[in-house]
Amino acid sequence: MKIIDLFNNKKTVVSLEIFPPKLEAPIESIYRTIDELKDLKPDFISVTYGALGNSKGRTVEIASKIKRDYGIESLAHLTCISSTKDEMNRAFIELKENGIENVLALRGDIPDDPTFKFPDPLHFKFAKDLIKEIKEKTDFSIGAACYPEGHVNCSSKVDDIKYLKEKVLMGAEYLITQLFFDNELFYDFMEKIAIANINVPVSCGILPVLNKKQVIKITQLSGCKLPPKFIRILDRYEHNPEALKEAGEAYAIEQIIDLMAYGVAGIHLYTMNKPDTARRIINNIENIRKI
Repeated sequence: MKIIDLFNNKKTVVSLEIFPPKLEAPIESIYRTIDELKDLKPDFISVTYGALGNSKGRTVEIASKIKRDYGIESLAHLTCISSTKDEMNRAFIELKENGIENVLALRGDIPDDPTFKFPDPLHFKFAKDLIKEIKEKTDFSIGAACYPEGHVNCSSKVDDIKYLKEKVLMGAEYLITQLFFDNELFYDFMEKIAIANINVPVSCGILPVLNKKQVIKITQLSGCKLPPKFIRILDRYEHNPEALKEAGEAYAIEQIIDLMAYGVAGIHLYTMNKPDTARRIINNIENIRKI
């Protein structure tokens, strides 16, 4: 099933994101995670490439198994910055052969290896280039990323929305946001993209923060802001891991309830492969989810 059809047919699409285990770890570990997530009845599960795109093969395998064996629609992340056109077209074939209908088109992380050589010519400098290629060569349902607080590498929010519109014009059918902790910033973003005539469904990426180290890393990588309410939670519970975990889950639940009251198209929960946390959050919004 195409994910865009889920957005067209449901009030609020609830999805989960997982990442493949490291290459040296057994792949069975992620299937144990999915076993614990399946009863939450997500509308779809997305599978990332893992850190710096080093688990591409596993992404396809896992996404295929989610759909085939678990009966849950899957979304395979697909990055492009280090790929040639031939490599990307082979990836399209592999996805199709494995029954995958939905892809999240991303630029991907810039390799941190100083000796890495980019393809020449570089056909896929931005996600929009990948989206255009997917649209021309396949019938995949295409999702793309968006950044309520602006992309960390973009010089201005105005430019960021301009680039987002280009992704939609190239064929992105729905958007999933980078994580954010302040809903008001998201609502402001939604007003701005409406003015820019970007009218595709937007699903809100929500990450339950479980420890302070995680927060520091996230803010460094994404540039997202922490609202005063969240900072107070960190200051109060940073030396009590269990209390911080419980408070982080409660904050995510409150965030989601507010977003669903606003009428968002979707909630995309970054599970960090922690099924217990995902279960507590989804169970707490179960009745709201049905409205």
